Amino acid sequence: MSSSSLFRTKKIEQSIRDTEEPEHALKKSLSALDLTVFGVGVVIGTGIFVLTGTVAKDTAGPSTALAFVVAGVVCALAALCYAEFASTVPVAGSAYTFSYASLGELPAWIIGWDLVLEFALGTAVVAVGWSGYIRSFFENAGVTFPEALSGRDGAEGFGFDILAAALVLVLTGILVLGMKLSARITSLVVAIKVAVVLVVIIAGAFFVKGSNYDPFVPKSQPVEAGGGLHSPLVQLMFGWAPSNFGVMGIFTAASVVFFAFIGFDIVATAAEETRNPQRDMPRGILGSLFICTVLYVAVSIVVTGMQHYSELSVDAPLADAFKSTGHPFFAGVISFGAAVGLTTVCMILLLGQTRVFFAMSRDGLLPRFFSHVHPKFRTPYRPTILLGVVIAIVAGFTSLSELAELVNIGTLFAFVVVAISVIILRRTRPDLPRAFRTPLVPVLPIVSVAASLWLMLNLPAETWVRFGIWMAIGFVVYFLYGRTHSRLARGEDTPAEPSAPSGP
Repeated sequence: MSSSSLFRTKKIEQSIRDTEEPEHALKKSLSALDLTVFGVGVVIGTGIFVLTGTVAKDTAGPSTALAFVVAGVVCALAALCYAEFASTVPVAGSAYTFSYASLGELPAWIIGWDLVLEFALGTAVVAVGWSGYIRSFFENAGVTFPEALSGRDGAEGFGFDILAAALVLVLTGILVLGMKLSARITSLVVAIKVAVVLVVIIAGAFFVKGSNYDPFVPKSQPVEAGGGLHSPLVQLMFGWAPSNFGVMGIFTAASVVFFAFIGFDIVATAAEETRNPQRDMPRGILGSLFICTVLYVAVSIVVTGMQHYSELSVDAPLADAFKSTGHPFFAGVISFGAAVGLTTVCMILLLGQTRVFFAMSRDGLLPRFFSHVHPKFRTPYRPTILLGVVIAIVAGFTSLSELAELVNIGTLFAFVVVAISVIILRRTRPDLPRAFRTPLVPVLPIVSVAASLWLMLNLPAETWVRFGIWMAIGFVVYFLYGRTHSRLARGEDTPAEPSAPSGP
């Protein structure tokens, strides 16, 4: 097979036709509001309750609010590219589907393989975090779980996180039963979560002291350059060490808080199940990102105004800030909001992964067995059940804190691919009807690529090593299975009528 076959592209018309095959067609039931709720549901997790104080104390002080704005702008650049693609190619699979139409089969496989890892690890990490919150709630009520069923952390001998595994399995069942049910449950939980965040902002505003904002941008403090795989890749490559506080500290903080925004791109995986994707996908993606940015900035302004940044705690900064003002009740409200909120984060990450897996199997790159939808619920029940069980086992048996950064590098890699794909598809298919057009192409996508690469370079070198190992496994799977089983390779996706060049 020639090397050109590695970069064969799948016609967008064919991708859309595939969504109309009865046994492979997903049910269209989502509105712009559903998509926005999904976006807010996955982005707002514990990050808003923990990351704000940690970054303020160690990196940026009160100017953490500006760091959230910078990170929000970087995400907005990527979001504009996602919005064009998701409205033009309303097919499950997000960045995988977009790159298949523009970059070719091998790049599409790489990004799909990357997304499967990103969403799987994300789901497992969040489930373990949720389990920790719930266990502490029970312990406060005098109920303790056996050590063997409380996870790997601190366990001697056998350790299985029964709560994390149970959460993943319950959410798997909900996703099998249908998207509309998932959307309703998500809407309820997101309403509770946003209400908690608003309570924090409004109540905290009464305890703000102007003196705590002085200085708003603390004096710069250089960070001693380190070595080894724990150091950021940019440091090992160029000897450059980031500085804390000062103007550069804002950008250092932005590379940290960026990861509190991860998830809005998952909205794009639901494009095929949206009733009017041309109109609603851009609204869902950009709307959820805007809402989350406003909430993040408001929370960071409140927490640094309630307590001087140098006195903030690292573990539970928002809750402890309320305790320092003599209002422990709000600390309980915050813990409740964080625990409830993590359920939607977990469910939407699992949703995103099953849709990417489904799209790859429908194209033949993974076994076609997984591309059949449930005859009644019209959901991709086979990959949902398979992945749900696998992730439940992983979440139960693994301590995943050190793998969480793989989620970050995977997301940024997807951002880069989508931005490049927008530029390529504008040139190769200018005739496509685009309900939403990314402004300032190619300048804006190029800036998006540069911003994402910069944040990737700030990740530890060991994260790059793990990412490289996963990608190497992906290449082996592709060349042993995907390359020969692809529907494009077998000629199934090249019917006579679209093979003629479009246009005069």
